[in-house]
Amino acid sequence: MLEPRLIERLSPGEVATIAAIDRAGLDPLTAQRLHELGFDEGVDVELLHRAPFGGDPLAVRVGNMTVALRKSMARLIEIEAPAAPAAIAAE
Repeated sequence: MLEPRLIERLSPGEVATIAAIDRAGLDPLTAQRLHELGFDEGVDVELLHRAPFGGDPLAVRVGNMTVALRKSMARLIEIEAPAAPAAIAAE
């Protein structure tokens, strides 16, 4: 079985689609906050930047917002293969 693909493994500028979020690994308020920020299954995310010296936090674009995510939280968000460039351009 393949390991799930995670946001932290994307290259900067790479876009992928959220496949699943391990909400059981989050407290209810944090899970709600992620939802309010637009982190839901089927949404495209783009890794913009990693902080130096360990890469924590990550700068991620979701919708029109740039969000800083700690790696521990990013590990709870599973992604699908990167979205095709044609699909991104059509949005």
